[in-house]
Amino acid sequence: MYWVATSCFAERLAKQVPLSDAEKKALIRLEENPRKIKRGGMIQRVNDTVTELFVLREGRVMSFVILPDGSRQILRVYFPGDFIGSASTIYSKAPESLVALSDVVVCPFDKQALRRLLEESPRVAALLFLLSNAERVAMTDRLAALGRTSAKARVAAFLLDMFDRLRVTDDSIVDSFDLKLTQEEIGDSIGLTSVHVNRMIRQMEQEGLISRSNGRIILNDVARLEEVGHYTNRMKDMDLDWLPVS
Repeated sequence: MYWVATSCFAERLAKQVPLSDAEKKALIRLEENPRKIKRGGMIQRVNDTVTELFVLREGRVMSFVILPDGSRQILRVYFPGDFIGSASTIYSKAPESLVALSDVVVCPFDKQALRRLLEESPRVAALLFLLSNAERVAMTDRLAALGRTSAKARVAAFLLDMFDRLRVTDDSIVDSFDLKLTQEEIGDSIGLTSVHVNRMIRQMEQEGLISRSNGRIILNDVARLEEVGHYTNRMKDMDLDWLPVS
């Protein structure tokens, strides 16, 4: 059995509140059996029987569904430290597909392991509830944007969301980040063609809002981008006073 000394999931949750040693050890157990998957590898297919849940340790994963017309809707892009496949906790059949956007390391575990974690660590359960609701609110923001905002606003909000989520666990991120997504993948996330995404990114470059360098996006004016994208950072200003004591 492979054993990890630290848990990227624990590091992610510890960004919200300090974790006890017992809580860290409980989370480490979820990452005992890492699995490497190449870029493009299918981790879970929609309607498959759910046998595993996952913590993402390295790389990026997306969840998506195929619509009746054959087009793809990307639901979420996951980063290291994220709990992926959480929607499958309440269904026996997977409600979405999961695919590796890069070479990844995922740590699979079964629902019984999740039940033991929640029984032993009520504060971890509360943190999972908190992050699930933050994800739901962010999804609501994107749903509203798809129906009510311009293409430029959608691209701006998407870039800001990536930036804010990545820097939760990566202290080296100050004003730029590696995009590591194609314009088609961005478009499938926010309901635009790749051509339209390209046009909006070039327009924001011309306006001095962003710059690009070697695959990195540099945010030159976050305040203006937030205004353009009608964007709210859902990863900050969380009320944690109600969390159980460790």
